[in-house]
Amino acid sequence: MSSFQIIVGSMLGTTEYVGEACEETLKKLDHQVNIHLKPQLSTIINQTFSSKNNKKNFWLICTSTYGAGDFPDNIKEFVKDVKSYQQDLSSIHLLTIGVGDSNYDTYCKAANNLNSLLISKGCNELIHPNLLDMSLNIDPELLSQQWIIDNKDLF
Repeated sequence: MSSFQIIVGSMLGTTEYVGEACEETLKKLDHQVNIHLKPQLSTIINQTFSSKNNKKNFWLICTSTYGAGDFPDNIKEFVKDVKSYQQDLSSIHLLTIGVGDSNYDTYCKAANNLNSLLISKGCNELIHPNLLDMSLNIDPELLSQQWIIDNKDLF
């Protein structure tokens, strides 16, 4: 069993539903899961490195992109705090799901930028980000759950 912190960035709710679907699937796979709909770095760090946690630590980023490649409002403070964070994050395994529309030139830019930022802080990317294109009339929750199941051997 591993420990997951699901960090959600959402403006209109779609990515929140993706995060909740991932939470459901990870719990069914018997993992410990905390979902953060208003992510605060200090809380996530505390839950990741709690003394009771002897498990492999994962951060699952689920975020959309807003406007001209911007982060959703609810995750901006988290991103700002990560940029200034000085501690080692090399024990964290990183997974990222981006939700966007490929008709825009900023398709999944926030997801890619946050993924790159966390790698620069030491996080270990396990697999390239899963980018979900809403212009294809897809079910992002179902695709995210299937992606977790398809990659469950990584965690």
